[in-house]
Amino acid sequence: MAKTKENYSFVLCIENKDCQDLERRKVYQALPDEEAEREGFIRVIDESGEDYLYPRSYFIDIQLPREAQEALQLSE
Repeated sequence: MAKTKENYSFVLCIENKDCQDLERRKVYQALPDEEAEREGFIRVIDESGEDYLYPRSYFIDIQLPREAQEALQLSE
């Protein structure tokens, strides 16, 4: 799937049980993955800088102002 800036959303980590590459109370970029969502997972760019699947229940969706989104955007 092609990653474009408009495909990013942001989530707040609220749980990190058994996940060393996630920090609670930290904002992460999430990538669209419909198949993962159907299975109860979300694709997130974690502390390693790579995107992985995590349980959806570990995150809540957040809305950020455009300036904050641009500041948090990872370089491709």
